[in-house]
Amino acid sequence: MAPGSRKPRSRGVPASPDPSGGGRTPGAAPAPEAWTFLSNHGHVLVWLAADPSARLRDVAAAVGITERGVQKIVADLEAAGVLKRFREGRRNRYEINRTVALRHPVESHETVGTLLKLVGRRPPAT
Repeated sequence: MAPGSRKPRSRGVPASPDPSGGGRTPGAAPAPEAWTFLSNHGHVLVWLAADPSARLRDVAAAVGITERGVQKIVADLEAAGVLKRFREGRRNRYEINRTVALRHPVESHETVGTLLKLVGRRPPAT
């Protein structure tokens, strides 16, 4: 290659992740851990139900997404009336409205409280 010339870029088209959110390429065999039954919204909700004063940084680490991702999810949950945020000193505390119906038509006959009873986790040891 001549000095100052650049290596040509690959013209291949990258495979896009599948629409189910599993993050795999089309036609590839699914990895056992490639998908979960709950969305990241569900994971954040379950975590905050067990630890209402959790730092979003800790929630992000537990769920496996970025802190910014958790912030967006918390904003979504607040806008939907599922969460309320209260300031306590330098920390936030989250209160969950367990009477809100689940959003998808398939499970809209159930509430957030029912979901949390089913999949809730124990609060972290202090």
